[in-house]
Amino acid sequence: MTVSANRSADGSALDRPLGAADLALALGSSGSGAGLASSQSPPATAQQMADWWAIATGNEAPTGVHVVVHGHFYQPPRENPYLETVVRQPSAAPCHDWNERVHRECYRPNAFARLFNDRGNLVGIVNTFEFMSFNVGPTLMSWLERHDPRTYQRILQADRRSCDRLAGCGNAIAQVYNHIIMPLASDRDKRTQVRWGVADFRARFGRDPQGLWLAEAAVDYATLEVLADEGIEFIILAPSQALRCRPLPTEDAPEPEWLEVGGGQIDPTQPYRCYLPQGETGSDRHVDLFFYDGPISGEIGFGDVLISSETFAARIGQAVRGDRDTQVISLATDGETFGHHKKDKEKCLAYALIAEFPKRGWLPSNFAYYLHQNPPTWEVQIKPVTAWSCMHGVDRWQDDCGCGGGGEWHQRWRKPLRETLDWLRDRLAALFETQGREYFRDPWAARDAYGDVIRDRTRTDEFLADHQGRSLTAKERVLALQLLEMQRYGLLMFTSCGWFFEELSRPEGTQILRYAGRAMELAAEVTGISLEQEFIKRLEDAPSNVPEYGDGATIYQKLVVSDRVTLEQVAAAYAIESLLGGNARQQPIYCYQANLQDYRLQRMGDLALAVGHLELTSDITQETTAFTVAVLHLGGWDFHGRIEPFRSRLHYTQTKEKLFAAIAQASTASAVLTLNRELTGPCFGLDDLFCEDRQRITKLLLRDTLAGLDRLYDRVYRNNYGVLLGFNRDELPVPQELQVAADISLGQRAIAAFEALERDLSDPRGSDLLLRNGHLAELEAIADEAARLHCTLNLTAARPHGERAIATLVNRLLAASQGAIAALETDHPLPEVPPIHLEELDAVERLVELGDRFGLDLWLEPSQEQWFSYLHGELIPTGLPLLGPRDRRSATWGATVSLLRQTVQRLGASLKVEVTPILMSL
Repeated sequence: MTVSANRSADGSALDRPLGAADLALALGSSGSGAGLASSQSPPATAQQMADWWAIATGNEAPTGVHVVVHGHFYQPPRENPYLETVVRQPSAAPCHDWNERVHRECYRPNAFARLFNDRGNLVGIVNTFEFMSFNVGPTLMSWLERHDPRTYQRILQADRRSCDRLAGCGNAIAQVYNHIIMPLASDRDKRTQVRWGVADFRARFGRDPQGLWLAEAAVDYATLEVLADEGIEFIILAPSQALRCRPLPTEDAPEPEWLEVGGGQIDPTQPYRCYLPQGETGSDRHVDLFFYDGPISGEIGFGDVLISSETFAARIGQAVRGDRDTQVISLATDGETFGHHKKDKEKCLAYALIAEFPKRGWLPSNFAYYLHQNPPTWEVQIKPVTAWSCMHGVDRWQDDCGCGGGGEWHQRWRKPLRETLDWLRDRLAALFETQGREYFRDPWAARDAYGDVIRDRTRTDEFLADHQGRSLTAKERVLALQLLEMQRYGLLMFTSCGWFFEELSRPEGTQILRYAGRAMELAAEVTGISLEQEFIKRLEDAPSNVPEYGDGATIYQKLVVSDRVTLEQVAAAYAIESLLGGNARQQPIYCYQANLQDYRLQRMGDLALAVGHLELTSDITQETTAFTVAVLHLGGWDFHGRIEPFRSRLHYTQTKEKLFAAIAQASTASAVLTLNRELTGPCFGLDDLFCEDRQRITKLLLRDTLAGLDRLYDRVYRNNYGVLLGFNRDELPVPQELQVAADISLGQRAIAAFEALERDLSDPRGSDLLLRNGHLAELEAIADEAARLHCTLNLTAARPHGERAIATLVNRLLAASQGAIAALETDHPLPEVPPIHLEELDAVERLVELGDRFGLDLWLEPSQEQWFSYLHGELIPTGLPLLGPRDRRSATWGATVSLLRQTVQRLGASLKVEVTPILMSL
């Protein structure tokens, strides 16, 4: 046996698929599903559970009913086009940005959907992506890959498992790359969007997509032409997008009658074949269409059908037709409905998928599998140009149609914005084609293939080797990549969200203008042609609803141009941070690699000077820019620096010598004058930096100030401790100054203790240090003292230390349990001392209790998942069978089992994981 067989390559435990036994456990001994968002008690015999699970994980539906719940998971690209990172968005607090916020509330919870019994204990972890149809936009998948690889891998794993379950037909479908409205795009842009989306899907999921999600389900026949050319088999549309349908012609009925269904009356329980206009009925040129059930899908997004999994299933049951041997119940909604728009509804979805649907004999399925089993027997014609979120076709993205309006606010800005961006697209296309021939054999083929590079920048050299028209110099390689980036931003500027809401100055509108601005900037760098003034002039026709802005031109000037980030700003931030103890000589900074060729720092009292020769190399275009940068720290928040392009080694050396000679005089005036004389580039101070850098450096500057204040408050608190006790004893109002001193002093002591505890546990001697240093006892004493003095402690900074400390302890206990089981299976004598340490169990319990006492709201889900996965993935299937009667003669065996039982029981209680059936087997 290999005890770590169910662990991933990085050591994180992966849950096995939830099985029939888990369902029985989930329902509890009474058969109650109340803790699982199910209002009544379904049958709970072992055979019934096994039957249900066979339906959920097999590929047959006894009733012929396939239920497909499709989640359209998507976030718009939010990256700053100069830094390729998402900057802080205050409206997303407490998270850094909205990607992070929605991820915390939706994407991760769906990958690890929790099922609880009526005691609030965890009994199952379901990957909802494994049982629902889904698309995850490429821009969102890229973000997930960088910021939460575990959730990212769970999504990929879910598709693989659905392929295994459903005859190679996976749950995942592709998406047009950055969510542009396809009917409004040029033919070239349509094709690039599909090709980039398909390439991204293929690289991530390891297979070709069978279906594709169109942004806003916006479609016309020209779009279907492109999809057919690119090998897409099916798409999903709203019922209102169908015009008419009829049975496919047969020899007996060569001209069946068309049924008019333009009012949304189309039957959504079957697929339809949509023949392309230039093809003939019966030809192979077609795309198959599924139409989702409009009423139920609408109730998912905007009604209360998700109040319980049973209510959800009952509502679906109303759509099941009794006159069909087989049928598909097609549902579609924003994936963010499950957890973000509607809190905790991923739990309702999870239980419906693995229990409520199979209980009724329905198969949780996907469109590809149903199509594979049941090819269309009807054909359909669609309306000319439509989308799922606009009753006026696609006017929501090009006109003042009223959709998405904000009360009395108009959307007259939409049409001028669309026309301006179309103008820019055409100008950029002409420049790209003309200039691109200098570097590429076929510029448009190179653009289509560039999607692979966007996903994986390490493929740049391979890409250029494949597409360059001749051998390119280093400078030409940069220019070629800049042209392609110009085109990438030219596509990003059409992201649909920019038009979706009521006002251009919203973040979505300004974001697409940022992409347009960056595209024009790159065009100017490569071709020397400036398009910006004409662009701004055209935006004057886009009226804003906000008097402060007036029109799109002002919005562009105030919110886009002023928000640009220059290389000089990146280098300046690097220089200032170096004075404060940050930065290595080589390190990544946003989408650049920073390399300090030379650096010198000198302090003279409160005065400090840093001078460096810094190279910044773009990860995107491979362009390297060298700077000479010098910055004076004049004390406090006062910085004075200059930066200029690197001239020569001689000039740099001479400049450096003069600057350090000036600071040696300990004269601020002399140092400033010398700096201004020797470097002629732009001046910079803290206010000139990019906001994200400014905030980070501000925190560094505050460290000493706050530390000094903390010491002051602590002294006040300690000197007046007896006075505080007296006020509280006599139930008198405590003077605010003394109460604040107590709150801050005890809060800082608690944070320091949590930090020290985590630091000790990261040491190989963690268990010994845990006992020796007494941080837990100190924290408990602080909690007692804070309660006695009615303190309100701000321990936000302590939370991650507590969470990581618990995770470390749980991982140690998990490894110790694995070691104990491994020892039991060998023929060698058992160790005299079992490897499980009770003090680590004690520590977990005490830390969880401290989290409650301090109101930390500790995020224990990763630890909970680790322990749950170990119990169900290793202990139950491989460990328990080893605890047979043959070993009971060993006293050490008995001690090991006793400790193992304690570990299971006590960790289960601390982490709220149901372990009663396991304890009965130990």
